[in-house]
Amino acid sequence: MPVQAAVSRDVYDVVIVGGGHNGLVAATYLARAGRSVLVLERLDVTGGAAVSTRAFPGVDARLSRYSYLVSLLPSKIVDDLGLNFAVRKRSVSSYTPTVRDGRATGLFVGGGRERTRASFRALTGSDADYEAWEDFYATTRNVARSIFPTLTEPLPTRAALRARIGDDATWNMLFEQPLGVTIEERFRDDLVRGVVLTDALIGTFSTAHDESLAQNICFLYHVIGGGTGDWDVPIGGMGAFTDALALAARTAGAEIVTGHEALRIEPGEPHSVVAYRTEAGEGSVAARKVLVNASPEVLAELVGDAPADERPEGAQLKVNMLLRRLPRLRDTSIDPHEAFSGTFHIAEGYGQLETAYREAAGGALPSAPPSEIYCHSLTDPTILAPELVERGYQTLTMFALHTPARLFAEGNDAKREALLKAALAELDAVLDEPIADCLALDGDGRPCVEAKTPLDLERELRLPRGNIFHRSLAFPFIDESRSTGRWGVETAHQNVLLCGAGAVRGGGVSGIPGHNAAMAVLEQ
Repeated sequence: MPVQAAVSRDVYDVVIVGGGHNGLVAATYLARAGRSVLVLERLDVTGGAAVSTRAFPGVDARLSRYSYLVSLLPSKIVDDLGLNFAVRKRSVSSYTPTVRDGRATGLFVGGGRERTRASFRALTGSDADYEAWEDFYATTRNVARSIFPTLTEPLPTRAALRARIGDDATWNMLFEQPLGVTIEERFRDDLVRGVVLTDALIGTFSTAHDESLAQNICFLYHVIGGGTGDWDVPIGGMGAFTDALALAARTAGAEIVTGHEALRIEPGEPHSVVAYRTEAGEGSVAARKVLVNASPEVLAELVGDAPADERPEGAQLKVNMLLRRLPRLRDTSIDPHEAFSGTFHIAEGYGQLETAYREAAGGALPSAPPSEIYCHSLTDPTILAPELVERGYQTLTMFALHTPARLFAEGNDAKREALLKAALAELDAVLDEPIADCLALDGDGRPCVEAKTPLDLERELRLPRGNIFHRSLAFPFIDESRSTGRWGVETAHQNVLLCGAGAVRGGGVSGIPGHNAAMAVLEQ
């Protein structure tokens, strides 16, 4: 648990605003390098969005309440910082249920190549889409191996990254033309196309043919993690990761104070000043460098800059559930334990995704919300008390897509309930029993299900309109329009750096912005 203490000195080498995982990564690197470091955290715990919580009263289940997988976390950071933390690989890629010719079926990607090939053949009637799938993801794995090592190095130029990838066709496919062009050229089946597209849409309100290429950037970050594209499960939940980071930071000598809310930053030479508020009153502290583990929008507020033209917006409904048992599926050819142990896609055909986008862009909640579901406890049962494991309890995490914050500006609570009802109805459509019949009850007898809209995330975590990436993602090369400097963390104020998801190469639970901000400080 984080230490609650008073600020011990007037001047530090580095003050870090925000004790999320990136701030803790930066704190540990800098303290290990001999810098005096203070972390100011507004909440009474560190970890930010990467925390574990007993979300349901009277039930001993520690859910990764907000973020739930580590995608881009380099082993370099774990090794450098000596973290007592481990991840577990998911054994299954995905399952996508559907109905064909009146029969419940689905696309199962996993269990080896031949089983996956057989699933493609049963769904589509040929091997063409399977072969296209294998070729496409072989290409993305090559890109991952090329790009991932650069994420903890100074930003390459566009030309340097293109040369590193070394294939013009691949570069054009991912960096120059809308992803929808490639998907439609390579894949025939609507469901297969939708499964490919989903990685381009999580947290990003976009379409396959968006000329801004926001969908391409989102897709890229989803497939390059670890140089393999794997998404790993933190053993013990997200809180195990951030608790290990907090311990490493304190052991290295960093001071962490919770219940300290930063009010403003006054950039200057040789010191900048950070004013803060606690229950006991207000105070201030000086630092040679200030790292902000918050969004660029919050940074602008703290330093008194004019708001940026860009208004970031989240576009997902996060749902946590605790079940007494996994539900039965209408598709009896697959065991629910296999289906839910990877990514379980709901209403994510290519056409369904486009329909949901158009409904939301027109100001309406999607009538059939596309969503992705994952069962953390199948991979890591340690998040549940032993007696719950023995009784067969499981967790489900759902992300409903194409639900931008603007839809909740009026009537957030009522729209949250309406969207949750619609999303669960889409899940029920592929089940052989209602999901409500499988939900556990909390200590007060209420169903164990909670939902968070983008505006809920803004209120609880200060994410700008619930944007899990803090702002629009950027390609991992120098972009002169962002003036981000050598490491992608620099700001208009020389001694103030970003160290959160809003940095270039931010987003996801990676620690990369924290590492890069620390490297920028040490380099200077």
